Amino acid sequence: MTIDESTKLLADNYIGRLGYISRGRGEIIPITYYYDPEQKSILTYSGQGGKIEAMRKNPLVTFQVDEISSLEKWKSVLLYGTFEELEGTDAKYILRLFSEGVKKAIKNKGIPCPDFIENFSSKSNSDAPIVYRINIDEINGRQRD
Repeated sequence: MTIDESTKLLADNYIGRLGYISRGRGEIIPITYYYDPEQKSILTYSGQGGKIEAMRKNPLVTFQVDEISSLEKWKSVLLYGTFEELEGTDAKYILRLFSEGVKKAIKNKGIPCPDFIENFSSKSNSDAPIVYRINIDEINGRQRD
């Protein structure tokens, strides 16, 4: 896949798998995300916990998104990047951008938008999630038709 095809796959979806190193081994978990075409990065959030602590210690991550129609028809994008935690007004802005982007991707797929997405931009500082960006260093896309 070309870079344009790969970034379109990222932009058309909102669930991917984040890979990071924790306690000396690889971990992979699904996350909700928004691909920011202006910054060419992945935007997302998390509560405080092991994943955030692990990425603070080792900010090198991988991220994968797939569209699988069948064994013979699929697309997959794998990227390598760096974790960047955001704070203050940057975090609030990115959280709003994330919320609007995910709602748009969900709507484009014809799926009802979950309530928790609607409530992000109204979070107070005391219950605000940790907002972060994955700055993309390398992107590779593959497909089978």
